Amino acid sequence: MTERSLSEIPGGASNDAADPVSARVRAVAESRIAEPGPLLEVLHDIQSEFGYLPEVTVPVVAQVLNLSRAEVHGVVSFYSDFRSSPPADIGVEICRGEACQAVGAEALVAHAAKSLGIGVGDQTGDGSVGLEQIFCFGNCALGPTASVAGRVHGRVTPERLDALVNEAQAGSKGT
Repeated sequence: MTERSLSEIPGGASNDAADPVSARVRAVAESRIAEPGPLLEVLHDIQSEFGYLPEVTVPVVAQVLNLSRAEVHGVVSFYSDFRSSPPADIGVEICRGEACQAVGAEALVAHAAKSLGIGVGDQTGDGSVGLEQIFCFGNCALGPTASVAGRVHGRVTPERLDALVNEAQAGSKGT
C-alpha cells in the first residue's frame, strides 16, 4: 500500500487554497471557535452565507471544532432546517400541522405535488420551484396555510395556490 496525503483520500483533509468554498467554510467555523458549543451557530452561519450547507461542511467543521464527522453529520441530518443543496428559486411551503390538516392541508399538498410534478422535499428539474412541508406557521385560524416565495397566505385553496405560484414565477422572470 502506498502512502497518500489526507488531501488525496476522499473526505480527507482538504487543500483550502485550491477550494475557496472549503476555505470560506473553515473561516466561518473558526470565527466562532472560542464560543462554547458553537456547532449550531456555525452551521447556521454557513447556511446563511451559501443558502445551503456545501458538501465540504461536515469534514471541515468537524476538523475545526475538534468533533467527529458523525457528530456534525448527526446535527445536520437531525434538523430539517439544514439544506444540503441550493434552495429553489421559489419556495412553496405548506403547513401540515393539525389545525391545517383539519381544513384540507393534505389535499392541498397532494394538489401541489401533482401540479408541480414533484414530491415534498423536491425541486422542479430546473430548480425554479421547491415544495416543502412546515408543521406550523402560527396561522392556525386561517388554514390551510402556505408560504410562496417567502410570503405567508391563509385559507389557501388549490386554485389560489396555483395562482400564487404562477404570480411568483412571473415575478421571478421579470427580475
